[in-house]
Amino acid sequence: MHEPDFSGRRTAVITGGSSGIGNSLVRKFCENGISTAFADIAEPHEENQGATFYQVDIADPEQVQGFINDVDASLGTPGIIVCNAGRGIHELLREGDPEKWEMIFRVNVFGALRIIRGFLNGMLHKGGGDIVFVSSVSSRHPYAGGGVYAATKAAIDVIAETLRLEAQPSVRVTNVAPGVVDTRFFASIIHGGQTPESIGWGALESGDVADAVYYVISRPHGVAINNLVIRPTAQPM
Repeated sequence: MHEPDFSGRRTAVITGGSSGIGNSLVRKFCENGISTAFADIAEPHEENQGATFYQVDIADPEQVQGFINDVDASLGTPGIIVCNAGRGIHELLREGDPEKWEMIFRVNVFGALRIIRGFLNGMLHKGGGDIVFVSSVSSRHPYAGGGVYAATKAAIDVIAETLRLEAQPSVRVTNVAPGVVDTRFFASIIHGGQTPESIGWGALESGDVADAVYYVISRPHGVAINNLVIRPTAQPM
């Protein structure tokens, strides 16, 4: 049986760590001795020993750079990065608000790009690590009203694969695409009225996705799981 070896990877950065999947990841990492810095625009509802919260609007370039600088100064270069921060929007393309679309891209895409740009060179110099992107099954299964959100996740898919090619073999890159997950995500969707109950396919718990991410990064260094789809058993798309 493989025993996880996190030597050289005992520090982690998570974006969107105050609730949902990100919060479950913070808890999972801390339980396993991984010091974690997490950024979120909202304050967390619980404290985890070994975790440090930074209040950051991931769409704001100056705040993101300040977060990167603070982490470098306090924890050094992280061995694990999880780009999880994201927001949904549900608007038809013929009647939606382009200003809101742009904001979603700033959060979901450019926030992740700035985090990677800020830490990647240090990771490569350090000798490696793991970078995980939290995408969505919607990146390959667009739906009416979800074009902008799905487009941001399709962009994440391409960024993840490009980064894999650019950073291998030192840095492993994984793109995790969850289906319906029962989190506060639905409450924060712009113009979204859906809930896991109304969708009707059942829902994963945030801890299910956190467990999957932990499994990926705990593989021996010579093993890379680059793409992982996790969804409720009854979800068709």
